[in-house]
Amino acid sequence: MKSWMNFVSVLGFMILVLSVFFLVSCQTPAGRTPGQVVDDATITTKVKAKLFKDSILKGFAISVQTFEGEVTLMGAVNTKAEKDRAKSIALSTAGVRKVNNLIKIRRK
Repeated sequence: MKSWMNFVSVLGFMILVLSVFFLVSCQTPAGRTPGQVVDDATITTKVKAKLFKDSILKGFAISVQTFEGEVTLMGAVNTKAEKDRAKSIALSTAGVRKVNNLIKIRRK
C-alpha cells in the first residue's frame, strides 16, 4: 500500500511539473500568448474589411499588419487625403493603439 501511495505522489508531481512546463511554453518566439496573436489577427481583419468597404479606398491594394495592437499600413494611393483616410479608418478600429502609415502617394 505504501509503494502505491509513493507511486501516486510521484505521478501527481510529474503531472504538475509537465502542466507548468506546457503553460510556460505556450508563447510565440516573440514572447506573446496565442490570445495576443489572435487579437492582432482580428484587428488586421477588421481594418482590412473597413478599407475594402470604404467607397474611396476599396480599389487600392493596402496591406495591413498588426503587432501588439500597432497597425502598419503599406501600399500606394493617389492623394494625401486617401492616405490620411486609411490611417483614420485604422485608428477607428477597436483594439488599435497606434498606426504606422507607410502608404506611398503615387506620382502623377
